Amino acid sequence: MSDESPRKDEVLRKTVLITGASSGIGAACAEKFAIQGWNLLLTARRQDRLEALSAHLSATYGVTVNWQTLDVRRRLDVEQSLTNWQDRQIDVLINNAGLALGWGKLPDNNPDDWDTMIDTNIKGLLWMSRSVVRRMIATGQAGQIVNIGSIAGIQAYPNGAVYCASKAAVRFISDGLRQDVIEHPIRVTNIQPGFVETEFSVVRFHGDTNRAKAVYQGIKPLTGQDIADAVWYAVSAPAHVQVAEITLTATHQANATVIHRA
Repeated sequence: MSDESPRKDEVLRKTVLITGASSGIGAACAEKFAIQGWNLLLTARRQDRLEALSAHLSATYGVTVNWQTLDVRRRLDVEQSLTNWQDRQIDVLINNAGLALGWGKLPDNNPDDWDTMIDTNIKGLLWMSRSVVRRMIATGQAGQIVNIGSIAGIQAYPNGAVYCASKAAVRFISDGLRQDVIEHPIRVTNIQPGFVETEFSVVRFHGDTNRAKAVYQGIKPLTGQDIADAVWYAVSAPAHVQVAEITLTATHQANATVIHRA
């Protein structure tokens, strides 16, 4: 775990905390903010990837990168991770940790997959948001919570009922939190991507790479960098501008189910 105390010159820089930062959208967001000169607090479950990413970003962009291995499903671990960084002002939290598991009709689903999705996509986001927002309110600082939702949270599709429900929860948690902090200088943004080619489908299909590749066949999907650009747009907006929601899809994806494949 990297937990060095910040130098005086580093305190002047803004700091972003990113969950699920070891790959995909999370890693792309980490690089986007590093390019902009922000200090980074990164969490994920895979230590080797966190170490490699942190070393790369620090060496390439000259920013301070601290990391901790963390499974956001564990509330006490989330609270401890924030305690470990209690000397850090967190300007932006990006709740990126999330996943889909399994593909099939609800009666045929594995309930263990449900538990993992609900505990990660909903509860993990809540544990992180609660801790960080409480800190922002206590210090009176301006801040922002960015939740990585999904187009699945807008429109359910067959064989993905519980995943869609978990991302619908992200959408309504974002809307509710935005109202709950209305008297504070805290903005809340929900990013809702369509097809993004990362490890998402490999995880959903429990490591079946051929099945995962077929998801994106015949269409040019979004990339993690595309989502990071959308996150940065929302965060870099003027202080009086709150970007509440961004939905973005590939050009040939109209919604969760209408897709044109060449």
